[in-house]
Amino acid sequence: MKKFFRIVVVIIVLAIFAGTIGFLYSKSRPRPVVFETTQAFYTDIIRKTVATGSVVPRNEIEIKPTVSGIIDQIYVTEGEHVKAGQVIARVRIVPNMVNLNAAESRVNRAKIALEEARINFNRQEQLFERQVIAESEVIPVRIALRNAEEEFQSAENNLQLIRDGVSRTSGAATNTLIRSTIEGMVLSVPVEIGHSVIEANNFNAGTTIVTIADMSEMVFRGKVDESEVGKIREGMELILNIGAIDATNFTAMLEHISPKGVQESGAIQFEIRAAVKLDQEHFIRAGYSATADIVLERRDSVLAIQESLLLFENDSIYVEVETEPQVYEKRLVKTGISDGINIEVLEGISEDDLIKRRG
Repeated sequence: MKKFFRIVVVIIVLAIFAGTIGFLYSKSRPRPVVFETTQAFYTDIIRKTVATGSVVPRNEIEIKPTVSGIIDQIYVTEGEHVKAGQVIARVRIVPNMVNLNAAESRVNRAKIALEEARINFNRQEQLFERQVIAESEVIPVRIALRNAEEEFQSAENNLQLIRDGVSRTSGAATNTLIRSTIEGMVLSVPVEIGHSVIEANNFNAGTTIVTIADMSEMVFRGKVDESEVGKIREGMELILNIGAIDATNFTAMLEHISPKGVQESGAIQFEIRAAVKLDQEHFIRAGYSATADIVLERRDSVLAIQESLLLFENDSIYVEVETEPQVYEKRLVKTGISDGINIEVLEGISEDDLIKRRG
C-alpha cells in the first residue's frame, strides 16, 4: 500500500514539473504580431500658421481738453453711444493769477484811454458843431474813440476768457465744453468730477477725459515670427478664435504686414493687421485676446491619410498596403499638403486599400 502511494506522489510531482516546463516554454515563444489597418478618407486639409494678438477698434481716439482746469461735469458713462459734436464733459477754468492780474490791468488802462478819447471827441464835436474847426480835425478824434472802444472791448473779452473760459462775444463756452469728435462708444472715462486736467499743447499730450471708439469696425492686431512671415501676404484669410467667445470662429482678411520686425524674447516678431468680419449675434469688446490661424493653403474634400502612416526612404514616400491577411507590400505614394496630422494623397492608393498602422 505504501508503495502505491509513493508511486502516486511521484506521478503527481512529475505531472506538475512537466506542466511547469510546458507553461514556461509556451510563455517564452514569441507571439505572432497582428498589425491593425486603416483606410484613406476624404477630408478638408488646411495648412496654416498661428498668430497671437487682440481684437481692437480700427478707430479709437482719446478726447482731451483745449483748456486746463477742473472737471466740473461729466455727461457720459462707459458703454454709452455718443454722436460727433455731443458734449461729454465740462471744464471749470482755474485762471493763472499772473495772467489774470495782467488782464485786469489791461482793462483798467483801456478804460482810462476810452474815457480820455471820449472827452476829446466830445470837445472836438462841439467845436465842429459851432463851425469853429473843420471836419478834417474831427475825423482823427472819431477814429481814436473807435480804437479806444475796440481796445476796451478786447481787454474785457480777454479778461473774461482767462477768468471764465468764455468771452461775451463768443456766445457759448466752446472751450470749456468738451465735445466728442467722432460717433462711437465710450470705452473708458479715466477722470472724475474734481480732477485737474491739462490742455493738449505742443509740449504736453494733455489729460485724457474719455476714450471713444467706433465698435462697428474691428481689426485683429497680432504678431508673427520671422520664420513664418515670408509665407503670408496681404489678402489671406484668417480664422480667428477669440478667447472670450469659444463657441464661434470669426474670419478676418489680412490687410497689413509690418515691414519692420521687433525683437521680443530673443525672437524677431512682425506685426500684422486684419479686418474682422463681425456678425449680429456677438458683441466683441475692445481688447479681447485672440488667436489667428492664417490659412497658407487649403484643400477641400480630398483623399487623405494620417501622416504617421508614411515611410520615407531616400527621396521616396511609401505606405504598407495589405495584399493578404497580415501580408503587406510597400507602395509608392505621391502626397500633397499636410496640416501636421493628416496629409493629402495624390497618387498611389485608393479609399478601399487597407494600410498598415505603425506603432
